[in-house]
Amino acid sequence: RAVSLPDFLIIGAPKAGTTALHAALARHPDLFLSTPKETKFFLCDGEAPRRSSQRGPGDAHSAQEWIWQRDRYEALFDRAPAGALTGESTPFYLWDRLAHRRIHQVVPHAKLIAVVRDPVDRAYSNWVHLWSDGLEPIGDFVEAFEAEADRIAAGWAPFWRYGELGRYGEQLEDLYRVVPREQVHVLRYRHLVDEPVATLNEICAFLGVATDRIDLVPNSNVSTFVADSPVNRLLATGVRAGAALGAYAPPQVWRAASQPWLWALKRQHANRPDLTPEQRSGLVAHFADDIATLATLTGDTYDDWLGYRTGGTYSVRRS
Repeated sequence: RAVSLPDFLIIGAPKAGTTALHAALARHPDLFLSTPKETKFFLCDGEAPRRSSQRGPGDAHSAQEWIWQRDRYEALFDRAPAGALTGESTPFYLWDRLAHRRIHQVVPHAKLIAVVRDPVDRAYSNWVHLWSDGLEPIGDFVEAFEAEADRIAAGWAPFWRYGELGRYGEQLEDLYRVVPREQVHVLRYRHLVDEPVATLNEICAFLGVATDRIDLVPNSNVSTFVADSPVNRLLATGVRAGAALGAYAPPQVWRAASQPWLWALKRQHANRPDLTPEQRSGLVAHFADDIATLATLTGDTYDDWLGYRTGGTYSVRRS
């Protein structure tokens, strides 16, 4: 190809199985997936992410790994075999309205894959991820969820938006204003986990490559839950302090330096506490109107998201 740009993008949502889907599609002989998985290229506009929008714990350190330069981005796909379709996976593209327009401008014919997950489960998994990495300072999920507006005002990065990231109806509504619907494939996380072969075949058919070539969605990106204890809070404080300093060092330096802290933090596995029916009910209310919008847009039903149930992770659903 004269210019190396992706033929398809996995655009969302965060903590909805995009890492596992990326790994699964990379096994297909006619597909080439980028390394790294999350480039975040279309979150940028030809310049590095601004510090003013990366003020949460670990944000500035993480932002150093964003690939915002056009030549670096194109180079990710240079090694693709002749005839293979190329793709990358940045789950924040679904949430970012400006990314919708950049994608349409730069790769107008690209096909987009969006994985949607019960928004309460997604938000809880998001919190577990950040808490267990020592970055989330609030040890109560509901309290952390309710801190979103203050965090947005303070300039914390997108991954801290536990509520916003799960409002898929609003996101798709905007995306469809920019990208033709036939270029977007929306699937449910539960289908990816419960019916992997059929779901992967649907994706392959959407992309226009042979079906029945991949039959496994690997377990991936599953966080070990860290119990809330005085020792772990002290360790997490150290992680956050180190991450702040890591903003001024190469990413590989901080990653190496943080390993002993993270090992100590995750030294013991703890069970994730289940949300109570009252907690889940309160959180569902935040999403109910958007779930209705999503159902109207897709013609699917998401009534199971409105009731009480526990779990939803790979390990829980496969046990």
